[in-house]
Amino acid sequence: MVTKRKLIMTSLLILNGPNLNLLGTRQPEIYGATTLADIEDMCRAHARETNVSIGFEQSNHEGALVEAIHGARGSHDGIILNAGAYTHTSIALMDAISSVELPVVELHLSNVHAREEFRHKSYIARVAVGVICGFGAAGYPLAMDALISYLHMSK
Repeated sequence: MVTKRKLIMTSLLILNGPNLNLLGTRQPEIYGATTLADIEDMCRAHARETNVSIGFEQSNHEGALVEAIHGARGSHDGIILNAGAYTHTSIALMDAISSVELPVVELHLSNVHAREEFRHKSYIARVAVGVICGFGAAGYPLAMDALISYLHMSK
């Protein structure tokens, strides 16, 4: 008797925090000229190549980010989070990540460790499976690959 294995597609939530809606015009010397729409297109193309599904969200509001993290439970397998400045200030985001028990990759366009001292502390890193920073927009597909690999290793 031959049994059919059910193929389950991996689903990732790519969540972006405050001011990332201004990418392409906001401090291009630090963040580059790539817009958030360009990054979303890049992520959707990479998702097709890697056979995963993605959700892509951005909010300037901490509570909306917390709600998106809560909403990921049961509908996504993991989260890629560029929390922007909330990385360095938000215990609420850290607690939300801990609460949903999904693997999270922290992501930053710039190398936060080469910048101002206050950017060196991350509440997100305490509960993330890893951190990718300093690769600009290319960090998004890197984070996708890292999270996909992590999910496959943990199954």
